[in-house]
Amino acid sequence: MGNSRVTVREIARLAGVSVATVSRVSNGTGQVSEEMRRRVLEAIEKYGYRPDHLGRALAARRHGALGLVFPGLSGPYFTELIQGFESEAVPARASVHILCTHLREDSDDQVLEMARRVDGVAVVGGTISEPTLLRLAETVPVVVLAGRGLETVPAVSVDNAPAMTTLTRHLLVDHGLRDLVFVGNPDGSPDVSERWAGFQNAYHELDLAPPTEPLRLAMQQHDGVLAAERLLGGDGPAPQAVVCANDELALGVLVGALGRGLRVPEDLVITGFDDAPMAALVSPPLTTVRQPVRELAAEAARLILNAVDAPGVAPDGIVLPTEFVVRRSCGCPAGSPTGGTGK
Repeated sequence: MGNSRVTVREIARLAGVSVATVSRVSNGTGQVSEEMRRRVLEAIEKYGYRPDHLGRALAARRHGALGLVFPGLSGPYFTELIQGFESEAVPARASVHILCTHLREDSDDQVLEMARRVDGVAVVGGTISEPTLLRLAETVPVVVLAGRGLETVPAVSVDNAPAMTTLTRHLLVDHGLRDLVFVGNPDGSPDVSERWAGFQNAYHELDLAPPTEPLRLAMQQHDGVLAAERLLGGDGPAPQAVVCANDELALGVLVGALGRGLRVPEDLVITGFDDAPMAALVSPPLTTVRQPVRELAAEAARLILNAVDAPGVAPDGIVLPTEFVVRRSCGCPAGSPTGGTGK
């Protein structure tokens, strides 16, 4: 029979891991190394720990709700995030309140007001200011989703820079391309900033001079069409490859290139990031980086729920691995192998 007097924090201390790790092992969810899993299971078995997740969680919560803060809701990326977040919140009997700031001037005030109605908040990186993020964390558990954390605020993110370096090196080394353009705006977006840095790093690793500026556009498909107009509609030569900060941009560039009679990849190489469902369905299929979008949000919800259940225990941040997905839009033949970039 389980020992109700042993707490999750005591198991974490005995196993030498975080509370979040104990929760992932006992729930059978998330990514945990075999060594950590073994230590947690040994402590659970030795001390007879049997968590009453639902009862403890319901007792700890005041509102029975979690918050999600997005800059906007357009595109499949945010749909995937919502579904991943709800996959953890709903079984825990927590409703999900979504706030879209649209980067308004009063975004910070809106988020602080939301914190009065929820037990914890996940904020997409770059959506609110760092001082407000710290103020928010003094009120409720907070996790940065797809961005950079702060000293007291953990983050759930992916290995953006190494992944983009891998993709860019593939174009530079395996295909011998040199005239590459990065499309996406690093300003205000931690994800895009890291991908731009990874793009440049691939050049540096090969002792090549990288482009000094990206083509700064937003992240929606029509922005990709606009990118194609700017890059392909002038009198100067077109680039050899367009490296996009996400798949929506890449799909827009593909539409624009094909509309101008260009062949992809023969006349222009196009790559993306995310591996959205449409990336594998267009012709040619899109070379991209697959990131676990749903798992990003699910991990954020788990961290918040754990923090609510065990107040005062600072959760660890999480970096999830990605996978480099090679398809025909970069010039590789169909069926080329993919390569992981995970940590």
